[in-house]
Amino acid sequence: MTELDQLLRRAAAALAEAQVPSPQADAELLVGHVLGISRGEVQAAVIAQRQIQHDAAERLTALVAERARRIPLQHLTGRAPFRSLELRVGPGVFIPRPETETIVELVLQRLGKLASGGTAQPRVVDLGTGSGAIAASLAAEFPQAEVHAVEVSAAAAAWAEQNFESLPAGAAGITLHRCDLRDFTEAGFDVVVSNPPYIPPGMVPAEAEVREHDPEIALYGGGADGLQLPRAVIETAKRILKPGGWFILEHAEVQAEALSELCAADPELEAVSTHQDLTGRDRATSAVVKEYSA
Repeated sequence: MTELDQLLRRAAAALAEAQVPSPQADAELLVGHVLGISRGEVQAAVIAQRQIQHDAAERLTALVAERARRIPLQHLTGRAPFRSLELRVGPGVFIPRPETETIVELVLQRLGKLASGGTAQPRVVDLGTGSGAIAASLAAEFPQAEVHAVEVSAAAAAWAEQNFESLPAGAAGITLHRCDLRDFTEAGFDVVVSNPPYIPPGMVPAEAEVREHDPEIALYGGGADGLQLPRAVIETAKRILKPGGWFILEHAEVQAEALSELCAADPELEAVSTHQDLTGRDRATSAVVKEYSA
C-alpha cells in the first residue's frame, strides 16, 4: 500500500518539471482516472490519508510519465468534459476546447428563439463535427431540435459516433453525414454551426499537445490566412440555410475583422455580428441569410 498524498505530490512535481500547464489538476485527474473517482473525491481521499494498492500506484506512475511527455490528458483518460457531457476522445480527433462551449450557448439561444416563434422542430447542422461536441451538446440540451453533423475524417467520425450513441436519455437523435462540408447538399436548415480548422499554415501551435497530437486536418484552415475552410463554411451555410436562417462559426481572434468584413460585403447576408468568448476575445462570427420578397 502507498499513501495517496505522497503519490499525488510526486506526480504533480513531475508534471511541473515537464512544464505541463496545470500539473496539480492533471495529477488529481489522473489519480481519479486510475481509482475511478472524481477529482473532488481525490482531494477528499488525500485529506482522509487514504492509501492505494501497489498496482494502482504503478499504473498512476506510468500515466504520469506519459503526461510528462506531453501526451494529452484526454488521450490518457479517454475522456474530455464539454458542457454537461463527458465525451470520448483519443488519437485522430480534435480535443474540444472550453471556448467552444460559448458557441453552443449562442446556438441554444437561437434555437430557443425559433421555438418560441413557432418553429416546433428547428433543424441545425454542425459542419465539421469532429468529436461531435457541439452536435451532442445541442441534442442533449435542446432535444426538440433535429440535429445533423457533418465530418470528413473517418477517425473523427468514429469518435463522434461513440459520443452520439452514449447521449443521455431524452436527447435528440443525431444524423451523421460522412462527407466534406463543402460537398454537403442537404438543405432547409434553420441554423448552421461550425468550429472549422482555421490556423494559418505558418502559425504552428505552441502547445506540444496541440502541435503533436491534434490531427492537422482539424487545425489548418488552408490558404495563406487560414480562412479557406471558414469561407467554405459560409458558402455552404448560404446554400443549405432557409431564407432567414442563421449561421455561426468559431475562428481565431485575429480573423474576426476579416470574416466580419467578408460577411458584411456579401449581398446575401445581413445582421452580421461578432461574438466574444468568456475572456472577451472576438472568437465567433454570425450572420443571417436574407429573405428575398417576391
